[in-house]
Amino acid sequence: MTKSYLKEEKEAWLAIRKEEGLKIDPETAKVTWGWGEVVEPYGLDPEVPEEYRCIGRNYFARDPGSDIWVDFGDLPEATRETLWKRHSRKLAFPAGLEGLYSTSDRWTPDF
Repeated sequence: MTKSYLKEEKEAWLAIRKEEGLKIDPETAKVTWGWGEVVEPYGLDPEVPEEYRCIGRNYFARDPGSDIWVDFGDLPEATRETLWKRHSRKLAFPAGLEGLYSTSDRWTPDF
């Protein structure tokens, strides 16, 4: 396979996600998050330059009738904002880390 073919294939794959993102209803969407390269949330390019590598949380949504997960960055802004409002308890840090510490262990400033 040539690089141009792979580039075209990747662009087509990404276009499907952007198109699917337009169909997602934030009132019924499923959401999830996972750790990964923040500049390459779908993991399509294993050769991310060193200076751009950064592991963080990637957030995804899908329509309940679809198996295509769409990165929040590929969603319309209004959809993304509504999903954050509806699902912030599931998505916002420290979601997924609840068992590591209790709320009484948190430091609070003495203002």
